[in-house]
Amino acid sequence: MAITNVTDQNFAKETSEGLVLADFWAPWCGPCKMIAPVLEEIDGEMEDKVQIVKLDVDENQETAGKYGVMSIPTLLLFKDGNVVDQVIGFQPKEALVDLINKHA
Repeated sequence: MAITNVTDQNFAKETSEGLVLADFWAPWCGPCKMIAPVLEEIDGEMEDKVQIVKLDVDENQETAGKYGVMSIPTLLLFKDGNVVDQVIGFQPKEALVDLINKHA
């Protein structure tokens, strides 16, 4: 399953079922660019456990505001529509894999 770009309009639907890692990012953000290939790797290796979605905070401020996202990248882990974990800033792959496995 490929990483999906989501918007304010479809965010709730895309995070409502199963385990979903939501990446709140912006095109101008350096750490966001650094974490993108890490998320691609995780998506390729763990697609049976977790769906990854990306939300551009510049274009979708309503959802970012709803979840209190103040710094990017912010990664929120949803399980059946509820936030179960959160990390802020660049994270190494191992840390994100551990985070996902903790809730899978």
